[in-house]
Amino acid sequence: MALYAIADLHLSLGTDKPMDIFSGWNDYVERLEKNWKSLITQDDTVVIPGDISWAMKLEECYEDFNFIDKLPGKKIFLKGNHDYWWATKSKIDAFLSENGFDTISVLFNNSYLIDGFSVCGTRGWFIESESDNDVKVLNRELGRLRASLQKGKELGGELVAFLHYPPIYGNQKCCEITDILLEYKVKKCYYGHIHGASNIRNAFEGDCDGIDYRLVSCDKLKFMPILVR
Repeated sequence: MALYAIADLHLSLGTDKPMDIFSGWNDYVERLEKNWKSLITQDDTVVIPGDISWAMKLEECYEDFNFIDKLPGKKIFLKGNHDYWWATKSKIDAFLSENGFDTISVLFNNSYLIDGFSVCGTRGWFIESESDNDVKVLNRELGRLRASLQKGKELGGELVAFLHYPPIYGNQKCCEITDILLEYKVKKCYYGHIHGASNIRNAFEGDCDGIDYRLVSCDKLKFMPILVR
């Protein structure tokens, strides 16, 4: 049993939003499927930290979810900024159950114990939250992160955090988020959202205050899930 991560699948199998128009994304669905099947077994779990489907409504996610469900292993979804279909956890759980997508779970104010790791996380928000609305959203995300980490602590596993937005980018840091990670003694944090060679070069990876940060967006990983444990 192993734990992996890969973010920003940006699937559009049921909608017309091709990613192939972007550099490096040619045939990305086929490449992702091939890489996934070469690495992931039915006993493994893959965390997908956001930007999963371009669908606008939950019912439009069927083809994308069906594709993911048929891939080997269990999958844990986390909300991204382009997941406009995201609803309440109960509605998403109901949709998954109704369609028999039993390899998919949702990370939303909760945590999952996977082989000694407590998988925790939330979407996060922009590093610079200046407007009143940004501050409001950030505070909500801070509450969700804390709730997830607390659930993970109760499960008893080593806490590992997954975010969609980067908590550190270039020389900027969202201290409100990193302070919570430090408070809960998180040692590993994985995030997505960052695309394109120039932006990826500015992404922070490595140790900061004892936490190892890793960017796991699809194009950064060449469409190959990365091993967490």
